[in-house]
Amino acid sequence: MNVYEYVGNLHVHTSYSDGKALHAQVAQAAGDAGLDFVIITDHNVWVDGLEKYYGKVLLLIGEEVHDVRRQPQANHLLIYGAGAEMVLQAKDPQGLIDEVSQHGGFSYLAHPYEYAGRFGGEEAIPWVDWDVTGYAGIELWNYMSEFKALASRNVVAAIYAAFFPERGIRGPFRDMLRHWDYLLSLGKRVPVIGNADAHGTSYSMGPLQRVLFPYEYLFRCINTHILAERPFNGFLEHDKALIYDALRAGRTWVGYDLLGPTAGFEFLARSGSNQALIGGELVRTGATIFEVRTPQEAEIRLLFNGQVLARTKGTYLKHTTAEPGAYRVEAYRQHKLSPRGWIFSSPIYVK
Repeated sequence: MNVYEYVGNLHVHTSYSDGKALHAQVAQAAGDAGLDFVIITDHNVWVDGLEKYYGKVLLLIGEEVHDVRRQPQANHLLIYGAGAEMVLQAKDPQGLIDEVSQHGGFSYLAHPYEYAGRFGGEEAIPWVDWDVTGYAGIELWNYMSEFKALASRNVVAAIYAAFFPERGIRGPFRDMLRHWDYLLSLGKRVPVIGNADAHGTSYSMGPLQRVLFPYEYLFRCINTHILAERPFNGFLEHDKALIYDALRAGRTWVGYDLLGPTAGFEFLARSGSNQALIGGELVRTGATIFEVRTPQEAEIRLLFNGQVLARTKGTYLKHTTAEPGAYRVEAYRQHKLSPRGWIFSSPIYVK
């Protein structure tokens, strides 16, 4: 199978909502961090006319929609490819998802699990209406959501997390992983993305004030890698279609690239002459053989229904099984003397 890997960030805010940078500045930061594309998702704002290549980075426009009147806040939806303003449907999550689909777009649930503690003043904004259908997938790992959880414990934890974030960032929330596995166990197809949720905001604590996470820094951390069916050719509509096709199909993995580049990760399944890659469906003709390759040494885990079927330390894992269902991969690397999440793949679906 010929596929082409690209990396981008799909959850970014500009000064059109609550971010600090303009679109061209975001694209510059993405290029400096080595990304191929970036998608702006301002809160309840869809801006037309700014999609294009900025240097080597393709910048696309989506939207993060929520009901501003809902208290406490919940149900933020990342919208891609709708090509229109969607905020008028914000009160009804299912109606919003359906409206996006009717406009030819698709959606991912934003930071479905979030935690806010006693300190920090930022509320948790989880997804709570889990009976909705028709969304493309979930945002498994959101950098700023994890930082919020770290910094909200107390003053000391907030300062430590602000100055040494790489010591605290560990991976998707356990509750999020469990809920994802639960959805997969029901037979749902639920691919994942991971993002910065970058704002470029200055944080204050008494006399201390600083931009904790500049756009470029965050773009070097948690990103979404896609497998496109054809190579980019530098034309907006062609390359945009490839990105959105990959995201719809779930040909994605989440990489914490600060720990080491995740480019080149491979996850495939074979049964007889049939073969499937990430996001694909494999029709069994017998036993299924899974193969995983990582670009650097890691603890590799193959999971099925939330249970680890096989694990190894190194760069290659191979496992044979006969059960149908959704299979996914996690990889962990040692950093600052403790294991950290590094790669989380969307599933392969075995029939």
